[in-house]
Amino acid sequence: MDNESIARRFHRLAALMEIRGDDPFRLRSYRNAAEAIEVWPTPLKEITEKGGAAALQTIPGVGKAIAGKVVELLEKGTFDAWERVTAETPETVLDLMEIPGVGPKTASLLHQRFKVSSLEELKIFVASGGLDLVDGIGPKSAEKIKEGLKAMF
Repeated sequence: MDNESIARRFHRLAALMEIRGDDPFRLRSYRNAAEAIEVWPTPLKEITEKGGAAALQTIPGVGKAIAGKVVELLEKGTFDAWERVTAETPETVLDLMEIPGVGPKTASLLHQRFKVSSLEELKIFVASGGLDLVDGIGPKSAEKIKEGLKAMF
């Protein structure tokens, strides 16, 4: 697994946590670490093999907890925090934010209140008039969402 893939996993974890309404400090920590990892010149796998989790902590934004997650990710292809979050909030919820008019708050509302967790489910929800039930989505936003879905399907 290369640095870019590791960084992408942490970016996606932070986005899922944002949708869930988790602690903004933790989100920022994951995003900061992801940004540093993404541009780090030495492969994290190489750093881990030479010096373990402690060596990873020399990267700005990578503390003990994140270093442990990186090691776990490199060894198992996943890590416990990712598994816990995706068990409650499927990764496909992030796809909702690809639609214009759907940001983290709307994606959260759609998932938590209406159990919409994929683009296909959103398409069905919109077709059945579900957007009329969503507080905070007015006619303009609803139209943006409908147009975005038409462009994707």
